[in-house]
Amino acid sequence: MEIIAEIGQNHNGDMGLAKELIQVSAENGADVAKFQVYDARALFPKEGNPWYEYNCKTELSREQLAELSEECDRVGIEFMASVFDVERIQWLEALNVHRYKIASRSINDQPLIQALVSTGKPIIASLGMWEGEDFPVIDLQRDIEFLYCVSKYPTELEDLHFSEVSFDRYVGFSDHSIGTVAAITACARGAKILEKHFTLDKKMTGPDHEGSMTPDELAEISHFKNQFKLCL
Repeated sequence: MEIIAEIGQNHNGDMGLAKELIQVSAENGADVAKFQVYDARALFPKEGNPWYEYNCKTELSREQLAELSEECDRVGIEFMASVFDVERIQWLEALNVHRYKIASRSINDQPLIQALVSTGKPIIASLGMWEGEDFPVIDLQRDIEFLYCVSKYPTELEDLHFSEVSFDRYVGFSDHSIGTVAAITACARGAKILEKHFTLDKKMTGPDHEGSMTPDELAEISHFKNQFKLCL
């Protein structure tokens, strides 16, 4: 199972913290460090959003993304991003990213999706906000890797319904639950990709820290993954 440490906004707009999150995720068994790339004022509503100023603070510039990509190369972990507009795809192309992630909230954004398809690179897509019975048709020429996801923050374990989920059909799981139970269960049930938010401290300011895994929890999931392979 491949582990994606979703740093997302958890760097809190601090590049030192962003680089530390990359380093610590690599040290504790993550295969990928993933960020979110957006124009905050275009993506996030201002009215009724208590996190609007935080969202704006965590917007990454083109130059900052290059720094983070270099840091990932330095510590030997893949740099990945969810991108939320067509312009910023070109920023990531300039960094020669290996693949792209479509976030649940973007699963119906056809201009963005088609621009990602046109790069010719592999795509992972979360289906937390997809309402169709079948998977979306994104690219007829190649397979897309779809992740099972429940778009509740945090997700309660009883909302996951893993007994109804086939990881022969879904490639993996995008986990918004608290703790490691769901992640370990997904691994045992055959998920090949696990994506989960990552933080150094769940008590830090920000909307995603509480439901994120800590370094110890990442290490626990990574240890289970490695031990589980010995049983197969």
